[in-house]
Amino acid sequence: MADTAVVTPASFGEELRRWRDARRYSQLALAAAAAVSQRHLSFLETGRSKPSRDMVLHLARTLELPLRDQNVLLATAGYASEYAERTLDDPGLGEVRHILETVVNARALIPAYVIDRGWDIVLANPAFVQITALSGIDVPSHIGLNAVRLCFHPEGIRPAMVDWERFAAVLLHRLERDALERPFDAGLAALIEEARTYPDVADLSDRDPLPSGNDAMVPLVLETRAGQLRFISMIAAIGGPFDVTVDELRLEMLLPADGHTETVLQREICS
Repeated sequence: MADTAVVTPASFGEELRRWRDARRYSQLALAAAAAVSQRHLSFLETGRSKPSRDMVLHLARTLELPLRDQNVLLATAGYASEYAERTLDDPGLGEVRHILETVVNARALIPAYVIDRGWDIVLANPAFVQITALSGIDVPSHIGLNAVRLCFHPEGIRPAMVDWERFAAVLLHRLERDALERPFDAGLAALIEEARTYPDVADLSDRDPLPSGNDAMVPLVLETRAGQLRFISMIAAIGGPFDVTVDELRLEMLLPADGHTETVLQREICS
């Protein structure tokens, strides 16, 4: 996975100001949203006043910063992190991992997997592995289990994707929305830039149209040894997380979009 380190500015005022700009708040608008005086906010940005820990968190939440970036904002003001960051294998996240494994494996016939902030697949069920195998593509190790590379890289599952441009345009749009939400995530920016170096990806942003108002959903269609399999993706996040890792996890399920796909999964998974 690409390095996902977040670049930290030299001061609290610089960090606050760049997030305010990224969220398109004027100083007056942010002061009003946070119910603080514009004069006090100006003093915080220029360094004339030092914020309390509670004020840092209040402004971070007003700006809707991800938990990782709330920790960064605290650090620039000289405070310890508010939110822990652990790996999914950490004993402290045992309950979270159990819940994710339960959901991923609850419907054995539905391919499901969990991705982290770098779009690496950190958990997957046998159905997901099986549909990848059915595509007949041996994904090389340098691509790895990364959802972006699997879709965009010519040596990933891209050759098995029917109407690749249509689905890939939607995925690129989703990546770009992620980048707007996390504008200072160097790892995410690098991953998007890498994806744009693959053949035909740079042209996807100009694809006309992206899904139109007449499209209820854009399916993922795979050409496999069992014929074409059609899926609709459903994405979920864990509600109310208070851990950086948990905040950044996403669960994705590939729901069979037609009877043939259901039949193939039933035969392949249950055989």
